[in-house]
Amino acid sequence: MNRVGIIGAGAWGTALAMAAQRAGRAVTLWAREPEVVASIAGTRINAAFLPGVALDPAITATGDLKTAADADIVLLVSPAQHLRAAAKELAPLIPAGRPVVICAKGIELETGALMTEAAEALTHTALMVLSGPSFASEVAKGLPTALTLAAADQAQGRAVAEALQSRTFRPYLSTDLIGAQIGGAVKNVLAIGCGISEGRKLGSNAKAALLTRGLAELVRLAVARGAKAETLMGLSGLGDLVLTASSAQSRNYSLGVALGEGRTLEDILGTRRSVTEGVTTAKAVVSLAATLSVDMPICTAVDKILNHDAAIDDVMRQLLERPLRAEAL
Repeated sequence: MNRVGIIGAGAWGTALAMAAQRAGRAVTLWAREPEVVASIAGTRINAAFLPGVALDPAITATGDLKTAADADIVLLVSPAQHLRAAAKELAPLIPAGRPVVICAKGIELETGALMTEAAEALTHTALMVLSGPSFASEVAKGLPTALTLAAADQAQGRAVAEALQSRTFRPYLSTDLIGAQIGGAVKNVLAIGCGISEGRKLGSNAKAALLTRGLAELVRLAVARGAKAETLMGLSGLGDLVLTASSAQSRNYSLGVALGEGRTLEDILGTRRSVTEGVTTAKAVVSLAATLSVDMPICTAVDKILNHDAAIDDVMRQLLERPLRAEAL
């Protein structure tokens, strides 16, 4: 497994290209935008999505999907709401049984599908999921990072993990693809909620409560969807939640902070080129929870603020006025 093709040259795809190159792989990075390919080829910097970080000259940038797909391992790093279309484009280019690692975090809005389900055109391949606490900028700089690599076939998963690991990039194996995906999706919504609390200056106690009760919601949804509860106590659940919901580096947390400070969602998104997945995922999570009869008051509150023009103070009051219940529920 020497050749790695990466589909999607946003910040995360670019960082993964650098991680794979450090692991000794031959890396081809595909971008849909011609200006991104030109920037990487000409300056060795992805100025649009990961400025200030120089890419190794050995990484090849291309706008030809077939070239990137001609690899021993394919990392699919398209935004969650575009992953189905990307999978359809890739499907004719990838042989049966080839490992395809989904690196997007989200739930498809229109269908409620997890990313492995949205990638149904790739069911002839060996679909895996890479998730966990990982800021792209830190991975790109070679700072220590540990993630979950979920694969149904552990032998194949181990081969992929060994191909991608390096001194600073460590994948841990799991067979729970559902848990890894639910954790990666829901934590973005909870991170926005924690950011709103910070922007509203509600204090550290409130943030701790949101994190803890948010994790309980996350676990409830994951288990109802068929995941193992213990998966959500690991890197792709608790680990990713703690990282994303506590740092200004997080697009979701920083968006929440700005909302809490009084800025409008349209104003915040208008200044960003990178996708803030939690905005769309909030609506998808609430819809999925309703289908499964899972109570998710914090995610519902975030969705009301983001997608239904609810006032932050009203939503916070409603959360605090909910009937008392046992903590284990």
